[in-house]
Amino acid sequence: MPEHVTPERKAHPVLFLILFFPMGIPNGYVIVTLEYLLHQNGVGVAPLAGLVALFYVPQTWKFLWAPLVDTTLTTKRWYVISAIATGGSMIATSVVPPTAGHLLLIEVLIVLFSTASTFNMMAADSLMAHATLPEEKGQAGGWSQAGNLGGTGLGGGAGLWLAQHVPQLWVSGAVLGALCIASSVVMLWLKEPEAAHRVERYFTSLVNVGRECLDLLRSRLGFLALFIMLLPIGSGAAQNLWAAVAGDWHASADTVALVNGVLGGVISIPGCVLGGLLCDRMDRKMAYCVFGIFLAVMAVAMAIAPRNETMFIVFTCIYAFVLGFCYAAFGAVVLEAIGVGAAATKYNLLAGIANAPIAYQTMIDGWAQTRWGSGGMLYVEALCGVAAVALYLAVALMTRGRFRREMPAYETLPKA
Repeated sequence: MPEHVTPERKAHPVLFLILFFPMGIPNGYVIVTLEYLLHQNGVGVAPLAGLVALFYVPQTWKFLWAPLVDTTLTTKRWYVISAIATGGSMIATSVVPPTAGHLLLIEVLIVLFSTASTFNMMAADSLMAHATLPEEKGQAGGWSQAGNLGGTGLGGGAGLWLAQHVPQLWVSGAVLGALCIASSVVMLWLKEPEAAHRVERYFTSLVNVGRECLDLLRSRLGFLALFIMLLPIGSGAAQNLWAAVAGDWHASADTVALVNGVLGGVISIPGCVLGGLLCDRMDRKMAYCVFGIFLAVMAVAMAIAPRNETMFIVFTCIYAFVLGFCYAAFGAVVLEAIGVGAAATKYNLLAGIANAPIAYQTMIDGWAQTRWGSGGMLYVEALCGVAAVALYLAVALMTRGRFRREMPAYETLPKA
């Protein structure tokens, strides 16, 4: 399908909110529910940071198996199957006692449902890329990341609240898993994407997918998108450790569940939507940098502010709102770079790389918190973010005029 062709059926962007809930819910379950419960049972901040980083390992390498979604089954079938697998794996995790003695088993299960969720994301990415007009990629990125962050907040908050107020701990995982499965209903309003790269011979289909990825990286647009994804700009890594450091602000379990869960998720949604709208009105990579600087400023302000529960609520909510802008910019930059074609593989090539900074910045934050406390953690994250923006701007300036190749249309791929 050529890059300039308008999709036959344009989906309403709000559908992407529901489409991406299974991307955020497992993340929220790990960084809010499991993290808090494990910390309450004596697991330290550093092991918890490692647990979060482990969750992101499949998210980082998912581009390796993304071609399966682009070359086998249908995209809609992949979505439904993976949603069921993700939800079922989360239910299985919820029956394991959240103690240090069961940490290894929990880690294994986390890797399982994280891997299952990658297939769900791939299918969602492809469905969205083919149902979005070029001039609305910012809006699509905003609504999809509203589902991601909203699912993280709402799913994680609901999971922790249920774990705190319902005697049976498995109920939290069962509810969140059911929400992942229920998201499949959105398939009723989405059209199966075109697949010009698919041909009779499977190996040739894989070659076509590889060609598209290579063309993406050879273009300046694709190269800069790839480079900016490697940097900890607007990573929001501190949010992965709010539950573990909440005690420094004297925040209760209910407060953590509220601000890092339900309230944080609700606040991030308008941030994503507004950020997406802004991305359609300016250079999308520059928007990414600007939003990242804002997030760094919020981290510094939180470090300076008094340590009490009220300040914890205020700053974590502001942080969540600004993080919504950052994630919207991420979605917009990726959609702009990949076009259509083998969208699942190209999107996840960039998105997988984008998860690496979240993982390594979370590890850096955990190390900084252990060494210098929670204030030091916030300062270090802000410093990393500002330095990353400066590095990106320098590289963007140096590469001007050095790339001649642009993304081609893929309507004339070789047939087998």
